[in-house]
Amino acid sequence: MNVQLANAITDLSGQTGMAIVRAIVGGERNPWSLAKLRDHRIQASEEEIAHSLQGNWREDMLFELKQVLAAYDFQVQQIEKCAQQLKYMKAQPTRLALAPVLAQATPGVEEAAKRDKKKSRNTKSPRKNRVGFDLDTELARVMGADLTVIDGIKVMTVQTIYSEVGPNLSAFPTENHFVSWLMLAPKRDISGGKVVRHVWVKGRNRVANALRMAAESLNNSQSHLGARYRSLRGRLGAPKAIKAMARYLACLVYRMLTKGQDWVDRGAAYYDQRRQERELIHLQQKAKALRLQLVPAK
Repeated sequence: MNVQLANAITDLSGQTGMAIVRAIVGGERNPWSLAKLRDHRIQASEEEIAHSLQGNWREDMLFELKQVLAAYDFQVQQIEKCAQQLKYMKAQPTRLALAPVLAQATPGVEEAAKRDKKKSRNTKSPRKNRVGFDLDTELARVMGADLTVIDGIKVMTVQTIYSEVGPNLSAFPTENHFVSWLMLAPKRDISGGKVVRHVWVKGRNRVANALRMAAESLNNSQSHLGARYRSLRGRLGAPKAIKAMARYLACLVYRMLTKGQDWVDRGAAYYDQRRQERELIHLQQKAKALRLQLVPAK
């Protein structure tokens, strides 16, 4: 209909946009009358809004707009009903933390905790369609650990883990069993002690998909885990690096829920040391092959 309201208003689902849309569906066609519905917080003037509403009002398009608005209202009602049911989250039992958090965390965990603390101080007013309680706090309470301190793990990732497997991972004897259930473990055909090929297995595990998205979000992270992901991506390529990093995140989640956060911190803190040890062994073997000897710098 050549209506360019989106050029004047950024969010059509806001107060001004919905008031104008509902007025159009209700039969109002005068652009200046519609522009008077402008909220005082809108930067665009009434004149700009009025000029953006000078279109050709086609009956077929107006009917389609009416149908879309009815569908939008229905979805909003469904979301509100779903948010009301989330009150049962508070009725879930509290799971006690297994161990206290160490003062010195690993780079990835420590930096994520600092960013979350900074965000909590600068939190804006709650947006629409938000639940009526702090989901971060509730998830940390029922899980017995704040998994969002792991860089890349967001609130919705924790929500997916809780809804799929719950806080108790005793059904998995080890983290390898957990990773295998997530279908994040390497699948290989071995013959005669040699790897013949790597088998690509498709899976629809919601937890695994959430961890893959969490791993991919580490691409621009200036943290310990972000550096690890970029290193894997440079050596293996994006698809394999995402799966490998998702597996590592799954191991961190398993350790935090079964051993406590201090165990996770202590294990991850050894990563840089072990990497340096492996590099040193590689350099010593290379020097030995060249009949040279490494001399440490003073």
